[in-house]
Amino acid sequence: AVAALVILVPPLAFGQPWDTWVYRGLALLLIGCPCALVISVPASIASALSTGARRGLLMKGGAVIEAAAKVNRVAFDKTGTLTHGRPVVTDVVTFGEATEAEVLAVAAGVETGSSHPLAIAILARAKAAGIAALPSKDAKALMGKGVVATVGDAPAWVASPRFAMDNGGLDGLGLRQATIFEEDGKTAVAVFREKVPLGLIAMRDEPRKDAPDAVRQLKAMGVSSVILTGDNPRTAAAIAGSLGMEFQADMMPEDKLNAIRKMAEAGGVMMIGDGINDAPALKQASVGVAMGSGTDVALETADAAILRDRVTDVAASIRLARAAMANIRQNVTIALGLKAVFLVTSVLGLTGLWIAILADTGATVLVTLNALRLLRFNPEREG
Repeated sequence: AVAALVILVPPLAFGQPWDTWVYRGLALLLIGCPCALVISVPASIASALSTGARRGLLMKGGAVIEAAAKVNRVAFDKTGTLTHGRPVVTDVVTFGEATEAEVLAVAAGVETGSSHPLAIAILARAKAAGIAALPSKDAKALMGKGVVATVGDAPAWVASPRFAMDNGGLDGLGLRQATIFEEDGKTAVAVFREKVPLGLIAMRDEPRKDAPDAVRQLKAMGVSSVILTGDNPRTAAAIAGSLGMEFQADMMPEDKLNAIRKMAEAGGVMMIGDGINDAPALKQASVGVAMGSGTDVALETADAAILRDRVTDVAASIRLARAAMANIRQNVTIALGLKAVFLVTSVLGLTGLWIAILADTGATVLVTLNALRLLRFNPEREG
């Protein structure tokens, strides 16, 4: 429409020569072609995705990069995310006439076939002690509470001390012992049959070595971090205290979901998790990130994945996303800036059609080259 006005108005209204204004109108049409603007965003996104993939940072498209760049809070699951997810049994306490072998045999029977880190630790301890798991069937996960299965001819549970206390599987003395374990940063589970406490198994899962550095990097970037865990407050406090983080404990999957929803009201939030319990929160977060060693459900639900299982890659992902968005803004500025300059000069007759062609092609080349700079960007480098 503007080009048509440039062609028609001067000759008809002011008696200007047609060839001059037709020429300028054609130059205006050429300059108005949005080639550089159209390619400026996808070129930057493609470069950022490629850079991330080469460093084990997978993101599912440009929308994820845009959301990650706006993140101001990161929520971490604990087990398998901030910690290695490979807990080791440290203590076995028996109750009544039960023996350590019986406690481990029943617990191993309940946990047979499970891929949960705590289950793997119990099965490993039983195997190392030469104790065979009792035959079991009908195992069922109690979301956020434990596991129940028919072991032998009767049901047996491996569950949290709180659940055991509420269901006759732990008495006051046993609860105090579980509390002592938890204050030492260990995770305690109760093993019991119907109203019959058998024992406690305590496990410790050490934080990943790079977790403190990851929290420091996030803080330097203006991003706060918090732990959301189903563990008890004492165990969570021991881990959070060593990392200098806030925490929320005793959380069921729906509690994590609600916490993420509340955080999202104050700005972009990223959730880092690895398990089935984390899937709803990963979906709810502005950006859900799964650890590469996580469950298939977590990886499928998440918007991004950290394949190298390094906590510092969380900061690297945000750093890469911010660099990509800055690159996009530069490209848009270059594309629109050159268009604006040559639109004016073409209308005034200062530049002709061939210069307009060079300007249009040149803008496309410039934004492409600028986007390719992201291929050399190192998101692991601070500053």
